[in-house]
Amino acid sequence: MNAKELRQKSPADLQKELIELRREQFNLRMASATGQPAKPDQFTKVRRSIARVKTVMGEQRRAAQKSK
Repeated sequence: MNAKELRQKSPADLQKELIELRREQFNLRMASATGQPAKPDQFTKVRRSIARVKTVMGEQRRAAQKSK
């Protein structure tokens, strides 16, 4: 999901997306620890997606503070 799509979501939706991504990151770590083969690029994709969501959440938070 790219930043344009994320900017159109509400803060509650972004929070849900972040929780899902964190859960996926945890599952990848657990799969790696138990020896199950995982695609190495998935770690990077999930980590970058988390950063993207957090960035958009911060942008929305700052925009809300400026409008007050």
